[in-house]
Amino acid sequence: MRVLSWGVTVAIGVAIGALVWSFAPARLPVTAPAGDLQLQRPQPPADMRIGVFLAGRMQSQALFAYRGGDLAARDFGMDVVVVEHPSGTLLFDAGFGRRVADHLHTLPWLMRQMSKIVPETPVVDQLAGASLSPQTLAGVVLTHAHWDHVSGLDDLRGVPVWINQTELDFIRDGGAPTALARELGDLDYRVYAFESGPYWGFPASHDVFGDGSVVLVPAGGHSPGSIIAFVHTPDGRSYALIGDLAWQHEGVDIPAERPWISRLLVDEDPPTVRHALATLHLLQQADPDLVVVPAHDRRVMQTLPPATRADALLRGP
Repeated sequence: MRVLSWGVTVAIGVAIGALVWSFAPARLPVTAPAGDLQLQRPQPPADMRIGVFLAGRMQSQALFAYRGGDLAARDFGMDVVVVEHPSGTLLFDAGFGRRVADHLHTLPWLMRQMSKIVPETPVVDQLAGASLSPQTLAGVVLTHAHWDHVSGLDDLRGVPVWINQTELDFIRDGGAPTALARELGDLDYRVYAFESGPYWGFPASHDVFGDGSVVLVPAGGHSPGSIIAFVHTPDGRSYALIGDLAWQHEGVDIPAERPWISRLLVDEDPPTVRHALATLHLLQQADPDLVVVPAHDRRVMQTLPPATRADALLRGP
């Protein structure tokens, strides 16, 4: 009996030690790419614009976002990037909606204990301040279908929701991570394919407007159909909207993955996430004008123009 008790104690100690170790600083290996990163340089329309709606936040710690993060409080934004193009205005993700309090039951219990939800102005209400109505939108492009990226779709009924087939299958397979997307019912899903070749280090691509200004690439791992959206603006800047491949920019800058407990809660395929983070790290080195935008890094989002400054952003000079 004593031998058994000692064995259980050792096992518990090892498990605790492994958990603590998973929070320790650790840089992901980064090797030179097998081929050219293919940094295409498009000429976007002169009147194309990019901005952001700050639509909510969760207060937590960097400790849970990347290995080596500290315990200092940090805002994790639930924000929405707005891209106006002559062919239509797109939102990237939907942020928190008006009924976010009713949507919280789909958040894993442990994550509710690790963070505090702070609703801000829902996107549907900010659209009016930007002289837009939902009916004028070309669509909402989901980087992936987790609850905090689809909550605002509840207020945008009738707006097309752009999604690839892999992520739509993920919604429909009945799993807990996409429970809210199913609860929202029959949304106007518009399925696109990655019909074009490699793009900026990723294996396939979809050119949204046909001019290279907005290109979507598959980057599964966080969810099976997660994407990155590359947005190129007339001022020569490029933005990589990476969804939740990293929660904070340190995940790409170091690069470093999430600690084990966070990966367990949110990542479908951690090795694929690691590969994407390493590729993004190399892209940052290759292109100093590339701005990597994690969906939940409020510090980065606040460097984008605020879309709520109505005509100055969304209607041009």
